[in-house]
Amino acid sequence: MKNLIYFVLVLLLSSCKVNQFSGKKTFNIFSNKQLFPMALGEYQAFLKTHTVVTNTDSSKQLTSIGNRIAQAAQAYFEYKNVPDHLKDYAWEYNLVIAPQRNAWCMPGGKIVFYTGILPVAKNADGIAAIMGHEVVHALLDHRGQRMSISLAQQGLNIVAIRATEKQPEKKRKAILTAYGIGSTVGGVLPFSRKHEMEADRFGLELMTIAGFDPEEVPKLWERMKMASGGKVPPEILSTHPSNQRRINDLTYWIPEAKKRASEINKN
Repeated sequence: MKNLIYFVLVLLLSSCKVNQFSGKKTFNIFSNKQLFPMALGEYQAFLKTHTVVTNTDSSKQLTSIGNRIAQAAQAYFEYKNVPDHLKDYAWEYNLVIAPQRNAWCMPGGKIVFYTGILPVAKNADGIAAIMGHEVVHALLDHRGQRMSISLAQQGLNIVAIRATEKQPEKKRKAILTAYGIGSTVGGVLPFSRKHEMEADRFGLELMTIAGFDPEEVPKLWERMKMASGGKVPPEILSTHPSNQRRINDLTYWIPEAKKRASEINKN
């Protein structure tokens, strides 16, 4: 039992990487060499089972905007004196026919937009806002962090199970249930919301560096809010911040994004 607790503590304390946007340490036990090949395999499998749109104005626009955001990311890391940060990334952009208002980016730079999100994006600036958000998820190793926190949660759950073995069954179930709810609502969900806020904030910077209009981003989330029809869970029970919080935060961050873009683009 002591060895298990020691292992979990060592895992939690030693598996930190530096967030190149904020400069803060993040919990991540997975390297790019582990994540990128796995993500590539999942990405290719996904594309084989879905209809990919090619050689259309929309698909070409998506690739063009994606390339501009990737170039902005490179300029950002050169500005931060880490010019080799993206050397393992191989950017790829695909438009897939699906009604969901969604887009995602896998580790290594593999991006998918669903056709259902294009009407909400509405224009190039809206697409750039979504693209910047997804690119930041990849750049900040958010998937690796989520996998890491999931493993840590499982490890701590085993510790809790072992620690309550001698408790009466009714009390034991209550303790383990409380741990499960507490670790999710108080740990995993806030962790995920933090990732979304990071992707919003730094994605806003990247799309502004790339020459797109940051003033369009709060408008994008107004459209997202309208499209959802208010059918979203309370923020505390969600993996994402509320639409209104995002609108407020993004509006607040616009001057900072413009300042950062001006600093980088004048070099």
